[in-house]
Amino acid sequence: MSDTKPTCADPISVSVVIPTYNRKETLCQAIDSVLEQTHTAHEIIVVDDGSDDGTEETIKANYPDTRYLYHANRGVSYSRNRGVEAASGNWIAFLDNDDTWLPKKLELQISALQENPEYQLCHTEEIWIRNGVRVNQMNKHKKRGGDIYLDCLKLCVISPSSVLLSKELFEQVGGFDESLPACEDYDLWLRICAQQAVLFLETPLLTKYGGHEDQLSRKYWGMDRFRVQALNKMMNIENLDPCLKEATRNALLRKCNILIKGARKRENSELVNHYTALVTELRT
Repeated sequence: MSDTKPTCADPISVSVVIPTYNRKETLCQAIDSVLEQTHTAHEIIVVDDGSDDGTEETIKANYPDTRYLYHANRGVSYSRNRGVEAASGNWIAFLDNDDTWLPKKLELQISALQENPEYQLCHTEEIWIRNGVRVNQMNKHKKRGGDIYLDCLKLCVISPSSVLLSKELFEQVGGFDESLPACEDYDLWLRICAQQAVLFLETPLLTKYGGHEDQLSRKYWGMDRFRVQALNKMMNIENLDPCLKEATRNALLRKCNILIKGARKRENSELVNHYTALVTELRT
């Protein structure tokens, strides 16, 4: 990692990157929540992942100042990466097209980063809405700041829509892994949190809406398959702290054993053999 880090002593310009695919109604709500911020974003970049529902016409007619980028369907990681590449701001805020921000999100995050310039990533508490009803988070989803790599091993504990991070940091760790169809955020936070601590605001500044039929968690079975890929990548990082590497190995073994059990129930011998071989390799 470069010794030169952007600090909040420098002027902050925030580029908001919103990936979307055939969700023009919720996309408008997301954009509106950015426009209602008490701290104005430098720019809003909507990255359209091949929508055919009239998204382009909607954006150009109703949000002419929003930058609109279109490409054939390649997935959310590709879209977010293209958005960051196009961004002219030195800090990046991601917003999923079915989430919304509370009005003071950017203001409070920027203020916190200015008071704590050693951090390059800030995330916040969030409100969960499922099928129109507010729900409480389970303890396993509890969020915090500081050195949270060990927390990140179990599941994703940072919501992309809550994050404000330096563009330089994003580029240094390589962005989102475009080979992962899901759990791409889990993978990115592992790589970042293995290197540095993060700042957390306990104030809920994001509303997440769930229950959609097209959510990735419903599209793919066995999400731990993708987490295993991410953890296996971490095992191959040469300078990973030995204690963190051992914890990563243990997490990887647990997830592999879960997948083996599931594959046996489905009588999928190919997957059983695949994850059994990985377990054997980890134990040698």
